[in-house]
Amino acid sequence: MWFRQKNASSKQDASAVNCQAQLASINSNGVELAITELIRYQNKTALIDLSARKNIHGQMSGNYLSRNKGRGMEFDEVRHYQTGDDIRAIDWRVTARTGKTHTKLFREELERPVLIATDLSANMHFGSQLLFKSVQAAHVASLVAWHAKNRGDRLGGIVFNQHEHLELKPRSRKEGVLHYLHALTSLHQYQYSIQNKAVTEQSANNPSSSNVNTSNLSANNLGYFNENCARIRQLAKPGSLVYLITDAQPIKDMLINNPQQQTDLSQEISALRHLTQISQHCELVICLITDPLEQELPASSVKLNVTLTDGNNRQQLTLGDKNTASTYKQQAETVFEQCSKLLTKAGARVISFSAGQTLEQQLKDGMLFCKK
Repeated sequence: MWFRQKNASSKQDASAVNCQAQLASINSNGVELAITELIRYQNKTALIDLSARKNIHGQMSGNYLSRNKGRGMEFDEVRHYQTGDDIRAIDWRVTARTGKTHTKLFREELERPVLIATDLSANMHFGSQLLFKSVQAAHVASLVAWHAKNRGDRLGGIVFNQHEHLELKPRSRKEGVLHYLHALTSLHQYQYSIQNKAVTEQSANNPSSSNVNTSNLSANNLGYFNENCARIRQLAKPGSLVYLITDAQPIKDMLINNPQQQTDLSQEISALRHLTQISQHCELVICLITDPLEQELPASSVKLNVTLTDGNNRQQLTLGDKNTASTYKQQAETVFEQCSKLLTKAGARVISFSAGQTLEQQLKDGMLFCKK
């Protein structure tokens, strides 16, 4: 028994050392958000590729090639002259060489603004191993922002929680990135401070209680999520690249409360309708941020009865019980898959990131977010 306890203690110490090393490598404490840890991602942009995967429609000039051929800056091909072709585009060299009239075709260059919507609501301020989900979401947003800047795209979007949102109009160059990163750190600090205040007040009012009532901060409703998806829809111009970085917890809550899916959630949840409208005119990518504890219970060599609470609801679980662990994991996987299917049905490309591992390591391990 002593030997087992010693081995378990050694594993915990090694895990703690590894966690500290990972946090040090990304200049983060895993809980708070600093501008320095977001700036470091300007040297990591090679990990991703924001090349357009959908046809882009628009009339503005820019860095992306339209699939519509016509007059433009980028040469595409030479073909036989057809009635209605612009005579100014005739390729006289090919015409003289072949004896048949040929005309040049070009691809129209289009501009593609990049909009990033980052969810920093109360449910995102949670983490069981390495980072808060909100911190990981900010890291993803920072990497996308720096990559967009390097491609010459204009960057804008919103940063929101269940109380308010900061709206940032698209800007070009480094100014747009720093403006967005400042909004991330500001709203993250605001949310972090009000949650700490709630903890302090609860402890002062009821020192003997180990559970903190944060129901007034709970994001387990669709109100704020629907409103911000509607705002993204208004901001996203046709041809934009839109990133929504969230844990989609309001949608998951609806799935949990409606396990048999007796109603069509895609019609009941207005956020999904807004996302569907966005995907019809823009390229929509949704980054789902998850935490390891949301996927499965931690392993335990002995059975332990624990109480879980979100500040409003409580649930009793037994760690170390195989049946409980299996049921918990199966239910979590089912909810996650159903949520992903709803978002995919809305026309989004869904990518999952874990808050239990550094973003750089996940990208290097070959996630779909990487270049292909």
